[in-house]
Amino acid sequence: MNIDPEILALHDTMRQWRRQIHQHPETAFEETVTAQLVADQLQQVGIEVHQGLAKTGVVGVLRRGDSDNNIALRADMDALFIQEQNQFEYTSRHPGKMHACGHDGHCAMLLGAACYLARHGRFDGTVYFIFQPAEEGRAGAHQMISEGLFEQFPMQRIFGMHNFPDFPVGHFAVKPGAMMASFDYFEINLNGRATHAAMPHLGDDVLVAAAHLITQLQTIVSRRIDPADPAVLSITQIHGGNTWNALPATAVIRGTFRCFKDSVREQLEHHIRHLVQAMAGGFNIHAEICINPENPGYPVLVNHPEETTCAIRAAKAVAGDSCVDTAPTPSMGAEDFAFMLQQKPGCYIWIGNGNTKGDCLLHNPNYDFNDEILPLGAAYWVRLVENELPV
Repeated sequence: MNIDPEILALHDTMRQWRRQIHQHPETAFEETVTAQLVADQLQQVGIEVHQGLAKTGVVGVLRRGDSDNNIALRADMDALFIQEQNQFEYTSRHPGKMHACGHDGHCAMLLGAACYLARHGRFDGTVYFIFQPAEEGRAGAHQMISEGLFEQFPMQRIFGMHNFPDFPVGHFAVKPGAMMASFDYFEINLNGRATHAAMPHLGDDVLVAAAHLITQLQTIVSRRIDPADPAVLSITQIHGGNTWNALPATAVIRGTFRCFKDSVREQLEHHIRHLVQAMAGGFNIHAEICINPENPGYPVLVNHPEETTCAIRAAKAVAGDSCVDTAPTPSMGAEDFAFMLQQKPGCYIWIGNGNTKGDCLLHNPNYDFNDEILPLGAAYWVRLVENELPV
């Protein structure tokens, strides 16, 4: 690997930042302590800091030379509502919240790159460092854009990065086109007549209806979507009833669907709505369905070809040609960085996190970001900036 000694010298500092953020996880739009840590570190190295977009967002601005060219780098800050099961000394101090997706590491890598570029960077132009809140299902990127991110900071291109435990340490993966799936979620409310469990004929069994509906929803992908188009529909919650001897009047089903094409996304929504109403009619109950009731669904994350070439060039420069996978299988996971890529040309890359304890993946209560990759991630950011804003 080709990593500048000055970046390697920041390893311990980045580790300290990462573990401090891990120990104090904050969920969507509540990342006040994390945002202040980020702002303080940026200010200490002379980077212009702007706070308050999307409540807790932070944008650092670093200018050098006379060029009008610029580039934006983005990291996410929020944690998840998961009870951590790790036992190390920097485990979460906030019950029910943890950094189970590595956003703590993303912040530390971008902070490390910002510090290096402020002190040693060889570039001509402007770098925008975006620390975004609320990536996990609350569309913080969409909120920052709505509040004027691109008007206040007129960036020409934007780049993002995420750790991936599926890939070995020292490796990157990226491709042009669809890299991550769309994300939509739904809530189905079933309403009927409650009755005694011994007398089901006097009421409407919404639980039986829910069971049939769940089974039928699983046929949408297998029987309504072209087999050549990847898609997934998952039921993640079912709620109904509170005793052994009564059939409830209501039941709630929640879930998500994902795909890589807007046309498939529209088909999935159409078939879900149709099936819910048809099933309700068959069971003589009332059904309501809400899709994305609180936050906008995430679009497909699509990397732009030219910017993907830039990302590949930077990744190969620090990791070596053989350590950059340029044809990875796209992930059914979703990312709200997709909103930014709808507005600006850019690219989203994966950095290998290596095997973790018990081979657990993202969003697992035993997950932990691998501190050994901090210098590699920072070096990628630095090389990207210096390649694209040459002196």
